[in-house]
Amino acid sequence: MSCQVYQELEERGLIYQSTNAGGVQKLLQEAPQTFYIGFDPTADSLHVGSLIPIIVMMHLQKAGHRPIAILGGGTAMVGDPSGKTELRQMLTPEKIVENGQGIAAQLARFLDFNDNRCQLINNADWLSSLKYVDFLRDIGRHFSVNRMITAESYKQRLETGLSFIEFNYMILQAYDFHVLCKDQGCRIQMGGQDQWGNIVAGIDLIRRTQATEAYGVTFPLLTTSNGEKFGKTAAGAVWLSTERTSVLDFYQFWRNCEDSEIKRLLSFFTFLPMDEIKHLSALTDQGINRAKEILAYEVTALVHGHKAAATAYQTAVTRFGSADPELKIETSSAIRDLIPKKEEEDLPTLILDIEKLNAGISLVDLFIETGLTKSKGQTRRLIEQGGAYLDEERINKDRPLNQADFEKNKILIRAGKKRFHQVLLKN
Repeated sequence: MSCQVYQELEERGLIYQSTNAGGVQKLLQEAPQTFYIGFDPTADSLHVGSLIPIIVMMHLQKAGHRPIAILGGGTAMVGDPSGKTELRQMLTPEKIVENGQGIAAQLARFLDFNDNRCQLINNADWLSSLKYVDFLRDIGRHFSVNRMITAESYKQRLETGLSFIEFNYMILQAYDFHVLCKDQGCRIQMGGQDQWGNIVAGIDLIRRTQATEAYGVTFPLLTTSNGEKFGKTAAGAVWLSTERTSVLDFYQFWRNCEDSEIKRLLSFFTFLPMDEIKHLSALTDQGINRAKEILAYEVTALVHGHKAAATAYQTAVTRFGSADPELKIETSSAIRDLIPKKEEEDLPTLILDIEKLNAGISLVDLFIETGLTKSKGQTRRLIEQGGAYLDEERINKDRPLNQADFEKNKILIRAGKKRFHQVLLKN
């Protein structure tokens, strides 16, 4: 078992705050520990923001510790006010169960549940059977309202309105920690930095009811340079489900990150060594674009598998171009085996005989022959409007093609943003 996992998480920037950093480190070094992170099934898929807790769980599991993933079937009935400006939409019990099934299947991609190395537990198992008056008397009496309303998640909502049902969320999450500590020997809870108040409440409850010291660790919440929540785009959230976000769109989300974010994103969302991450993030010009491709490939492979990531990479390279394929960047990423491969097998392809090329064929003729346009007039209008491309370079006027245009006996022409055709030269 690795004794350095806490330090590795710190080096990667994955630890925002700890209730007792020295105590957590000592606990993780003494013996395999049980820890937990909660996932409320408010949708049938997790999004990219959920990858941070998942990756932390993977780091700790690889180091020999035992994760518990709490599926919040009970707490989802209430709704966590953290980070929200208004009451969450109330979900039916049936929808919560359906969402939970989707999330459980996704977690199984990342964590090893064999031989009790990880557990998935639904907190509805104990929350749904609670008797309200008994719960108030036995658990509620340990909570101070004055202290609760000082929590950041509650303070923000007091300005816009905090419902009574949401006010109970902290108590329920604290009770989760209490149950897991008592029944599973779980002494560490982890979560996003907005969960700090809830985690501390659980630690205090355990101290009062079990006379046991428990610990809390939070991760940073990611935002863009504009202060927007990470993982949000103009089209909405970026999901782990291919039914909500296609693999190519998922890949492009990471590929299009800002240059200044590359080190943080590689540190958070990949398992590349930190020395390699520091090297990649120090690159400039074409080098930083290669680093972005590596980031996009690594995260896509983690979520969707290497085959899907390879297809997304090659499709993106064909459609949008790539960093210089001759760029020499050492990396342990499997992307290095894909860098020379720019062919996209499923692109429509035209075979052009060299005799026909030598006899004379223009760009306008080629667009018509591939079917991208139907007439010379339509093709000329496309060129005038800036929508015709040859190997990702905008065509400004019609001209004859020659062998020099066919680097490696291939060109790619495009009409608009999404219509492509590959032309292979046959000698």
